[in-house]
Amino acid sequence: MRFQVLLLGLAILPSLVARCDEHRVPPSPQTPVECTVTKPNGIAAGVEQPAPGSYGNREVSVGPFGLWPDGTVIFKPGGAGFVTRDGSLGMKFGWLRGVSGQLRITGRRLDAEAPPLRAEVPEGYGDRGFQATYIIFPTPGCWEVTGRVGNSSVTFVTKVVKVGDGPTWRRDVP
Repeated sequence: MRFQVLLLGLAILPSLVARCDEHRVPPSPQTPVECTVTKPNGIAAGVEQPAPGSYGNREVSVGPFGLWPDGTVIFKPGGAGFVTRDGSLGMKFGWLRGVSGQLRITGRRLDAEAPPLRAEVPEGYGDRGFQATYIIFPTPGCWEVTGRVGNSSVTFVTKVVKVGDGPTWRRDVP
């Protein structure tokens, strides 16, 4: 008799589990995802002495001014940066190149779907050393950014936050 009850229980169990799954609420697409931002490692490309806010390796680094405080780029009224016609958010980033070559910057949003970021890397900074750039984030969120010079690269994660309407500077960017 016990064996028959056990078999009946095993037969009913899958249907009970299936009914529970029907009523499970899927996670909200608005549920925030933690953004583990990159912390400075004090390495500046092509420089021997430590650079406290910088992050990178001896070939390429974001710096000399380094990463934004607490790894968060904040676009706020009266603050740095600009907003484009399509609502993207642009901010200046400095880089150092310890190897020769043109800096290329790519990036993707980690916490939601978004177009890839864009970057402006102006000419006139020579083949090595400091390179000023603008990184243009299509949306606020958690972003992975990679800078490449030749075969060398550095990747960091930063959080992008927009407060209110963002900075007052409006700029058209192709």
